[in-house]
Amino acid sequence: MQRTDVNTLGEFGLIDHLTQGFTNRQPTTVLGVGDDAAIIDAGAEQIVVSTDMLVEGIHFDFAYTPLKHLGYKAVTVNLSDIAAMNARPEQITFSIALSNRFSVEALDELYAGVQAACKQYGVDLVGGDTTSSTKGLIISVTAIGRAPAGRITRRSGAKVGDLICITGNLGSAYLGLQLLEREKAVFKDNPDMQPEMGEYAAYLLQRQLRPEARTDMVDLFAKEGIVPTSMIDISDGLASELFHICKASGVGAVIEESGVPIHNDAQLQALEFNLDPITTALSGGEDYELLFTIDPKDTEKIRFLPDLYISGEIVAREDGIKLHTKGGNIHPIQAQGWKHFE
Repeated sequence: MQRTDVNTLGEFGLIDHLTQGFTNRQPTTVLGVGDDAAIIDAGAEQIVVSTDMLVEGIHFDFAYTPLKHLGYKAVTVNLSDIAAMNARPEQITFSIALSNRFSVEALDELYAGVQAACKQYGVDLVGGDTTSSTKGLIISVTAIGRAPAGRITRRSGAKVGDLICITGNLGSAYLGLQLLEREKAVFKDNPDMQPEMGEYAAYLLQRQLRPEARTDMVDLFAKEGIVPTSMIDISDGLASELFHICKASGVGAVIEESGVPIHNDAQLQALEFNLDPITTALSGGEDYELLFTIDPKDTEKIRFLPDLYISGEIVAREDGIKLHTKGGNIHPIQAQGWKHFE
């Protein structure tokens, strides 16, 4: 029997391969696999559903991840997928598989983080499951949201001439992770050493350990009468997410380096690590900001909105996906974000 390594397909190639034989049989299934969340018809409104897993040793490391922060992050990264559909999250389920090294007190800390996130975003914990694991901790969260049918935004709606926009700033979470990994390595060599994170650490560590979902943008879009033509959350790096939108929409894109928002602390920390700040923004991941496109007629509606940046333009597919640098050069963008099976 032929054996194909999953690394040859990658995460999304594997999903495409495994689900290619499935067809939607229920008339209420508006959209199945292939976006940030599935869409289910509920009459005047539509329900969006997304599930994510976090696995110890792959997605988090207890050498530097507090349990309460982990519980909070596990919820917010799923709510980010609901926000990426331009919907408001309403409920979650939270499931865990754990080994016998976890005490009740440890789980209390984990669930304190879950509770804090539910309170912050106004969502309800409505179920889940617990089971045993032979090694470590595995978390699975399903998030459920809702929006009027006419406001749901998919990855597939970008059109030539649309403006590319980004919320918040990019690259900070990746740099926070690099700081944590550096100090972990130092601690292994000398357990008596005290961490020295540096003057830029506070913001970067917060972005890595306790990220926020941009549900506030969903409310802002509704207030301003904006419906993005396409949208995705930035979990695997700007480059990867831009490729997803372009593939789903059948278009190309040009990103202006000067339009990519990068926090000043991230700029300085990247330089300290001898990294190009734009590279951390393009390929870092775990920012959980929103990448979206809008019709040019909405330009004046968003031009002066807070924490939102016009960063490029959608072009024809044959023009490719490119970066226009501050120096005036144009380079093809490579999607080098998180690879789940390496």
